[in-house]
Amino acid sequence: MFLAPSLPLLQLTPRPDLGILVGRWGFQPEPTLLPTAYEQLAEAALRDDCHFWLQDIRRRTSNDPNTTTWLLAEYFPSMATRLKARLSVAYLVGPDLHRHIVNGPDFVPVELYNDKPFTIGLFGDEGQAIRWLQEQQAAE
Repeated sequence: MFLAPSLPLLQLTPRPDLGILVGRWGFQPEPTLLPTAYEQLAEAALRDDCHFWLQDIRRRTSNDPNTTTWLLAEYFPSMATRLKARLSVAYLVGPDLHRHIVNGPDFVPVELYNDKPFTIGLFGDEGQAIRWLQEQQAAE
């Protein structure tokens, strides 16, 4: 028997006081659920004209490699173009997923995003993630 998760897949909260859009992912989704969630994220970002995102994925346990490739090659560059600004995404991750990501063959350290229309940071602490986003805002 399948039990539906008690939390929504993605809860979006604009934080105009911080100039960021917060996305809290409620559970580890099937990859087929991700395109709809990322379209909701795009709609909220475009509505609020916000290119600084905090994505809390601490409830997620793995990354789908195909989705990661799509995010880096298509979604993030497209969102930067649509927002007419460099996109900054701070991922708040749990320790196991953090290890999995940074030890993966396709991991790119944040300093190697300098020539891209987006940048990504991984954080275990929400305060550090917000400070990093504020640094990105100040660098504009």
